[in-house]
This record gives sequence, structure tokens and C-alpha cells, in this order.
Amino acid sequence: MSLEATIVRIAKAARAASVQMARCAQERKNQALLGIAKLLEAGSSRIQEENQKDLERAREMGLSAAMIDRLTVSRQTVIAMAEGLRDVVGLEDPVGAIARTWRRPNGLQVSRMRIPLGVIGIIYESRPNVTVDAAGLCLKAGNAVILRGGSEAFFSNRILADIISQGLSRAGLPAEAVQLVPVREREAVNILLRQEEDIDLIIPRGGEGLIRFVVQNSKIPVLKHYKGVCHVYVDAGADHSMAEEICFNAKVQRPGVCNAMETLLVHQSEAKAFLPKVAARLQAAGVELRGCQRTLAVLPGIRAAEESDWPAEYLDLILAVRVVQNMDEALAHIDQYGSKHTEAIVTSDYRRARRFVAEADSSVVLVNASTRFNDGGQLGLGAEIGISTSKLHAFGPMGLEELTTTKFVVFGDGQIRS
Repeated sequence: MSLEATIVRIAKAARAASVQMARCAQERKNQALLGIAKLLEAGSSRIQEENQKDLERAREMGLSAAMIDRLTVSRQTVIAMAEGLRDVVGLEDPVGAIARTWRRPNGLQVSRMRIPLGVIGIIYESRPNVTVDAAGLCLKAGNAVILRGGSEAFFSNRILADIISQGLSRAGLPAEAVQLVPVREREAVNILLRQEEDIDLIIPRGGEGLIRFVVQNSKIPVLKHYKGVCHVYVDAGADHSMAEEICFNAKVQRPGVCNAMETLLVHQSEAKAFLPKVAARLQAAGVELRGCQRTLAVLPGIRAAEESDWPAEYLDLILAVRVVQNMDEALAHIDQYGSKHTEAIVTSDYRRARRFVAEADSSVVLVNASTRFNDGGQLGLGAEIGISTSKLHAFGPMGLEELTTTKFVVFGDGQIRS
């Protein structure tokens, strides 16, 4: 069978499975997820054996230590995958929920009911745990999913997908509700992105290059997240102790993630008192600071920022710093260089906080809290499949509800339109 025929077969099988999944009761989906969790734990040794094949190949290819770390599946990793599925079981099923009901003057009762999206294609890199996390969330939301992992995790993803399919079959659900594209060839992605009749949504997870490739080549709607250029703005009159803690956490706790702060904006009235203290703490933690001319006047020993620093997603212990005249300038900077991911303000003024919330165009806007809270689990969604910086049809962390849509349901008693 040709590569194209293989992908077409997978897509059509997923479409057929999605019809069954959409009708599946919550109890049955939960039973399947619990069964898959047990199978993962029982198959831990086999999973690690397959993972070793990927690790050996990764070392031969000279992949970085960080990449190999993300690729490694330990016994603890498997346990975490299984626990993640059990967490999903505990989440409320959005399918069938009535979002809103109203009655028209003619007596018609109109409602909006949540339904699954259908078939979701997920294209991702490196981390094998995404195979289980994505499958669990998509299944709980009543969808079928097609997984296309990175070639570096081929054997790990294959065994995980096989176990998930086995668990679905044991629960009496279609094994085709979760399928892994079974080849390494990059052309498989191009073919997958052309299956608009059978796939409803594509979610890419990975670096900016991967996401831009998917967006440029897909005939299917794409939920995208190019990068996280996140700002913290320290407003006039802000509590310096609070601001210091927030900035340190936002930059240092995990600098390599998309919700880490990449640019610090400071009101000019606070710069002289605030910047030396926060800079000393950040530099002691290994952070390289790159500042504008007004910042250099306060911190003369740091590197001068260049134009390329303002839109940069460093994913590293590097921070751009700019002193601004007022909130207007801070919001203008965010509008020009931000990525609609996460923005935060540290302020003691309620009206300015409300203005920042209203005008910062971002999927998550925080007041007096770290940017690191832009995360499905931290915001109470239980789990997330990714963070969307596009506004159709979801904006921000995508949990179970974001893996559904709504349809109108209308009840009448014989009304006809005149």
C-alpha cells in the first residue's frame, strides 16, 4: 500500500470511529481510560525497551542532552502517564452539556449543546508522553485522534499507541479512535494535512518552525501557537517585593517553557529603585540581561538590547528589559512585539489593572501573578492539550471543553415560519 493510501485509510477509519465515540457515554469512556492506565503500568518494561531503541538512535544522531532527556521514558514516566489518564477520568465530561437555553416569543426553546469536534490530528515532537496525554483528552471529549509524533520517538510512540488501541478494544470501543501514523517519512505530514474531508482540526505541538510549516501546508483548520513572547509590566506604585518575586519566578523557575517571561517592562518612576534589586537577584541565578538605553542608565554593566531582542522567545536564562514612560508605552510595546500568549501586570491601582486586562491582547492576562500560571492544570482545567494563540475556535489553554464545539438544539410544538 502506498504512503498516501495508508494515510487516507487511517483518516477514513478515524472518521468512522469518531461517530461511535460521539455516542459513547461518560462511564464507558472512563472505563476505557482506566483500562488503558492499567495496561500502561503492566507494559512498563516493554515501553522502556522500545524507548531504548529511540534513545540509541538519538545518541547516534548526536541529539542534545536536553532532547534526549525529553525523549527518555522511565518507570516513573509511565506511572505519570497512567496517573494523567486517571486525572482525566475525574474531569467532568463536557459532551451533551447545555451551555445556554432561551425561549423565543413564538414558544421555540433554543439551546446550545456541547458536541465533540470529530477527528483531531496532532503533530508533535519529542515527548512520548504527549501520545498518551493527547489521546486521553481527545477520547474523553468524544473525539477520534490521529497522532503523528516525531521520528526521534518512533518506537516509543508506536508501543504507546498500540497499548491505547488494545485498551479501547477491551472496552468495546473502536481501536481506530486512536491511531499513530506508522511511518517516519516527512511526506506523511503533507498527506495528512490534505485530508480535509475526514479530519476536522489539526493541533501542532513543537517549535515555531514545525507550526509554521503546518499552517502553510494545511487544508484543515489549525490551532496554532507560534511562540510565547511573554511580558511582565511593573506599574507605577507597584509593590517592589511582590514584583521581584513575580519576575524571578516568571523568568527563572523554568526558562525553557512558552509561558516564561521574555521581556520585563518597568515604569520609569520605579526603575531606579526596582531594577538594581531585581537585576542582582536575576543575575545571581545566571540570567543575562539585555536593556534599552533607559535601562542601561540604571544598570550600566548589562548588554545593550538590539531590535531583535524585543520579539525574541529565548527559552533560556536571557531577559530583555525596557523602561517605559507609562502604561500607554507598555501596551504599545506588547501590541508590537507580543505573541498573544501571556501578559502580566504588577500594580496596586485597580483602575489601571482593569485597563491592562481590557487592552492587553493575549490569551491569558494576569494581575499580580506570574506568567507561569498560563497552564491548563494551574487554571483549573485539569489538563490541557496545548495553548492556542489564535482566536478561532479557542484562545489560551485547551482543556476538555475546548476539544468540543456547540450545536443549536431547538424544541417546538408545531411552530412554522410565516
